[in-house]
Amino acid sequence: MVPEIVLDPQTETELNWEAPSPPTDLIFDDGEPLESNRHRVAMNVLIRSAQQFLLPRLDSFVGGNMFVYYSRQQAMNRDFRGPDFFAVLGVEPDRERQGWVIWEESGRYPDVIIELLSPTTAAVDRGTKKDLYEQVFRTPDYFVFDPFDPSSLAGWRLDLAQGYQPLTPSDRGWLWCETLGLWLGIWEGAIDREPITGSCSWLRFYTPQGDLVLLPEEAAQQRAEQEKQRAEQEKQRAEQEKQRAERLAAKLRELGIDPSTL
Repeated sequence: MVPEIVLDPQTETELNWEAPSPPTDLIFDDGEPLESNRHRVAMNVLIRSAQQFLLPRLDSFVGGNMFVYYSRQQAMNRDFRGPDFFAVLGVEPDRERQGWVIWEESGRYPDVIIELLSPTTAAVDRGTKKDLYEQVFRTPDYFVFDPFDPSSLAGWRLDLAQGYQPLTPSDRGWLWCETLGLWLGIWEGAIDREPITGSCSWLRFYTPQGDLVLLPEEAAQQRAEQEKQRAEQEKQRAEQEKQRAERLAAKLRELGIDPSTL
């Protein structure tokens, strides 16, 4: 088999990477539910808002809670659950994917990964998975967050010589995602009736200017509100013009001039 020449995304040097013979029995659903409804909503919020932000980039892919197959041994053991959120830039667009299969993606690994912590997964997410993303995936940006603990946000940026280096929070407590050019920070509110009453803390993306990256329905609601405001402003201007015309007509009548004759 002739090895394919692949550029290391971090060093841009050529790597001799021989695509393995793809297994024919890959599975794309581990059958395990997420820890809670809040975890499910939190994952979808990250995926859908990132997709909304990356709409102009046709060479991007955003996924979550799906397998990332990176070796034949992994495929046989079936012992690795996919990241809760991941994004890859500079890849083939508009292709159906049940999972992210490295040997079908020219050796490309995720550029950004976010894991949603829970009491049963926190140790693995901060340990085994973190080591895997650092040493095998070489994923540039890795973050973890517990949807039930707003103080749990942590992140690392990959240094090629020293491995993952912890990110320093901004004054707002946000972490910078270099790959996406976005902040990750906490947003308070309710989404999809979660929680049932009150509000809770969600991990959300923010632009460099500090604006919230909206979900599609939030963007649609914002546009509707802007249209409503424009309609109200037009109505106010029309009313002001009417009142001004009425004042002018009254003044003309005071001067003995019939406005209808003008």
